Amino acid sequence: MPKQFTVTGMSCAACQARVEKAVSALPGVDSCAVSLLTNSMSVTGTADEKDIVAAVEKAGYGASPRDAQKKTKNTPEDLLTDREKPALVRRLILSLVFLILLMYVSMGHNMLSLPLPHFFHENYTALSLLQMILAAAVMIVNGKFFTNGFKALFSRAPNMDTLVALGSGVSFAFSTAVFFRICGMTAAGDAGIAEVYHRELYYESAAMIPALITVGKLLEAISKGRTTNALKALIRMSPKKARLIEDGVEKEVDVDVLKPGDLFAVRPGDSVPVDGVVEQGESALDESALTGESAPVDKKKGDPVFSATVNRSGYLLCRATRVGEETTFSKIVQMVFDAAATKAPIQRIADKVSGVFVPAVIGVSLLVTVGWLIFGAAFADAIARGITVLVISCPCALGLATPVAVMVGNGLGAKNGVLIKTGEALETLGRVDVVVLDKTGTITKGQPEVTGLYPAKGVDENTLLSLAASLERKSEHPLAGAILREAQKRNVPLKESSSFSILAGSGLRAEIDGKETVGGSLNYISGICSLPEELAKRAADAAESGNTPLFFASDGKVTGMIAVADVVKDTSPAAVASFKKLGLKVVMLTGDNEKTARAIGKQAGVDEVIAGVLPDGKEEVIRALKKEARVAMIGDGVNDAPALTRADVGIAIGAGTDVAVESADVVLVHSDLADAAAAIRLGRGTLTDIHQNLFWAFFYNLICIPLAAGLFGLKMSPMIGAAAMSLSSVTVCLNALRLNLLKIRDGKKDRPKRKPLFSSGKKSGRTDKKSKENEEMKKTLIVEGMMCPHCEASVKKALEALPFITEALPDHKNSTVAVTVGGAYDEGAVKAAIEDKGYQYKGEKA
Repeated sequence: MPKQFTVTGMSCAACQARVEKAVSALPGVDSCAVSLLTNSMSVTGTADEKDIVAAVEKAGYGASPRDAQKKTKNTPEDLLTDREKPALVRRLILSLVFLILLMYVSMGHNMLSLPLPHFFHENYTALSLLQMILAAAVMIVNGKFFTNGFKALFSRAPNMDTLVALGSGVSFAFSTAVFFRICGMTAAGDAGIAEVYHRELYYESAAMIPALITVGKLLEAISKGRTTNALKALIRMSPKKARLIEDGVEKEVDVDVLKPGDLFAVRPGDSVPVDGVVEQGESALDESALTGESAPVDKKKGDPVFSATVNRSGYLLCRATRVGEETTFSKIVQMVFDAAATKAPIQRIADKVSGVFVPAVIGVSLLVTVGWLIFGAAFADAIARGITVLVISCPCALGLATPVAVMVGNGLGAKNGVLIKTGEALETLGRVDVVVLDKTGTITKGQPEVTGLYPAKGVDENTLLSLAASLERKSEHPLAGAILREAQKRNVPLKESSSFSILAGSGLRAEIDGKETVGGSLNYISGICSLPEELAKRAADAAESGNTPLFFASDGKVTGMIAVADVVKDTSPAAVASFKKLGLKVVMLTGDNEKTARAIGKQAGVDEVIAGVLPDGKEEVIRALKKEARVAMIGDGVNDAPALTRADVGIAIGAGTDVAVESADVVLVHSDLADAAAAIRLGRGTLTDIHQNLFWAFFYNLICIPLAAGLFGLKMSPMIGAAAMSLSSVTVCLNALRLNLLKIRDGKKDRPKRKPLFSSGKKSGRTDKKSKENEEMKKTLIVEGMMCPHCEASVKKALEALPFITEALPDHKNSTVAVTVGGAYDEGAVKAAIEDKGYQYKGEKA
């Protein structure tokens, strides 16, 4: 886990680069990412915290470890508290008081003849001294620029404060030198020359520069504050109070008091204080804080509830399961906040420039001053142009270009149930070419359902379902669960069964209403009684479309057939269509057999189906695809973790396993595949915003520095340069805020990023050599008793545990297993492995 720190004293991208360079140089530091936006730092490696803090302090800044568990002022809520803006407001008010007085004297009196006390009339020494005092007052009020700037300069790490301090300081020093000349002229009685020198004073520039930069800093702070509004809104949703039940008595306590196992109440209108499970009551909860969906979710006994969701109707009694920083909501907030401390790869360009930017600007300023002096310009004019170059240059815009966009993007994603762990993941989402989808739980619901009831002649659906459910109620097979859920949904009454037995790999047998009742596969039932031709045809059609047909018979007569399948989610076809509209190739990757996989792939509308792939095989396919394109992998299971890690960006379905969620870069809280398309739209929108910000930052400096130097024949005042510098950072922040207008769930404006990377017949990257090896070493085994994909998985696991079998692809519909042999074949071991799982080995297929 990366170590998190709070960093103080940074003012621009050069500061950020300086801190990163200092910490990265420490032994044991693998990587360091500093965020100017949130004043935070993330460090990975074995370096000691004390050494890291010492390195930051040696570089001229402050640092402290962030520990939310100890409730120090380092939690996301504390770190997002705006302490900068109030201080800037106070500084600006004081600056304006003295600046207005200074401008009245320097411009109002001198240029517009506005009145002053008679004492100052043609008293150029007194006028100059007054201007000096007022300018010095403004500089003292904004002393932070000078202390930080010169400290950084003497540490050989100049930053934006250095530019401001040099610009203002040189103006003040030059004006002070002129002031002493005025004093000399006045003492000599030469008032005419004293008046000429008085016009060369730059005290108003010395004061205006820090004052205008403070205005810019204030506007920047306001804009930066708005970029974190989404995260602040999330934090405000966090409940502060809970209704604890002790000894049957309800009392209101702070949410921090709750412990796992405590009983708490949630009344209508209350927020759920911690994660838990419903012990009593029924209600509907608004889970929009977690999922972005406003439709209430019904809750009853045994259902989970999550912190920060809102109870809309009934009274609930719940048992706490996760509290404090372990709640789902707290983890979401921390994940979004930590993402701001990471960097998008595109930011490295700005970082490299920022590292040399300020020294380069100081050098250019000196060259401009010397150059104009060589070409015969007056000393005052040459100094003015050098100062303007210093104050117009803006490293802040470069430093903020990427992080403000990433922060807004992360906040927008969090509001819509898309949690992005790093800035790199957000950028990669915008560059993806291929989307690879796991089948079970991602495209499909991940739970078998009854898809069709086909009773025999003279039998109705309820009779068939009642008989089947009564038989299956003692079975633990996943397909039995599907039939029982359907019976419960239809309120079909069940009958008692006796003499229940499981015929391994074939079916079930029991006595119901005094009649022998059996259920199982087509092969099993057809050996007991004759099947109507119509039912046999329906079974073939069901198998062709990816369903598992189950037959039932009572007293030697067929009762009917029930088709069961892991069905495609309602939203999956539309999500796949969205991916295609975005110009992405969609691949379905599954360990299921080819026939079932192709049926599901056809329903979902994917471009390519790769079936019969083991978890490590999935990782190999992703590796191969990455050679040709940027790949996003979407999955939900433990077997998807290697592929999620290998992909350019891994996207986990939020309802999936903890391993999948931990392995992924992006988590879809709502477990809806359509949200993956929304995530890609968000990535593209953020990437576009970053490009615009970087273009503006580079373009601004590329144009304004030559303008300030006077290369285009224009004479720019240092005050105008300071104003331009202030506005450049604000522009970047405001442009990033436009991302909040992006409707990431709206696909009306979807366009391909570029032409499809693959032609329709192109291979997925698996080599011809491997295919040939598979053909040469392949055997087809006959295995009876498999009835569904779960049976296939059991056989597959048993066979692939044998050292000489590298791959096994069972097909329960044809009662076959295609195996790839990678060593000396042992048929006895194969037979034992199959029969040990309760299936019948019938030899090799000719």
